[in-house]
Amino acid sequence: MKTKIIELDVTDSTNRFLHDYLPETDDDLVVAVARYQTAGRGQACNSWESEPGENLLFSILVQNISVPPARQFIISMAMAVALKDCLTEIVGSGISVKWPNDIYWRDKKISGTLIETAVCRHGIRRCIIGTGVNINQETFRSDAPNPVSLHNILGHEVEMRTILDDIIDRFCRYMGMIENGNGSSVVATYHSALYRQEGFHAYSDADGGFVAETVGVEESGRLLLRDTEGRLRKYFFKEVKFIINNK
Repeated sequence: MKTKIIELDVTDSTNRFLHDYLPETDDDLVVAVARYQTAGRGQACNSWESEPGENLLFSILVQNISVPPARQFIISMAMAVALKDCLTEIVGSGISVKWPNDIYWRDKKISGTLIETAVCRHGIRRCIIGTGVNINQETFRSDAPNPVSLHNILGHEVEMRTILDDIIDRFCRYMGMIENGNGSSVVATYHSALYRQEGFHAYSDADGGFVAETVGVEESGRLLLRDTEGRLRKYFFKEVKFIINNK
């Protein structure tokens, strides 16, 4: 797979930039990386805070993926474990995937991803994966409850381009596994990387708070939890909230 990297000084959103971009061939993987985004987005229309030049802000465009639309969450899994592997290599420990695709260091968020797909009858026609990774920003001023950066963790600045190249390489390898019929290994890797994969923890849903353990994540992306009464609870994104105490 040929990779093309487009470097932008300022853009409203790297996802938005790639919406209008037409690759030279359908097999090209295109990466748009920006020094600053004026309207960076997270999940559910949340904004993404980033000071100019301090963090890694990029989107990946892939086309004609031979994955049935009902299983498209496996692409999110591939990106999540690529990020997790890369950051674990740097930090050493404490990195996990908070469902559906945030990356956490301990109980703090270091990366978030927004995935937008266009499907056709035979699979995924276009998929744009927008990711922000907190790298060198030391202070966060928004009302985000628990941000952290590599600089906060390591105590020094980190070179960003090497990290970008490593993430892209790992993502391509995981996508290659999916395309070659070994998606089950990607799914297993994702499950082994999950935040709160062991023990009982606090959550809340439309009916109030409860305590549960993680059972797993379905191919559709639905989170499975089992509460202290043995009841299996199933949630799509934004239907359940993780209660996290960062004090």
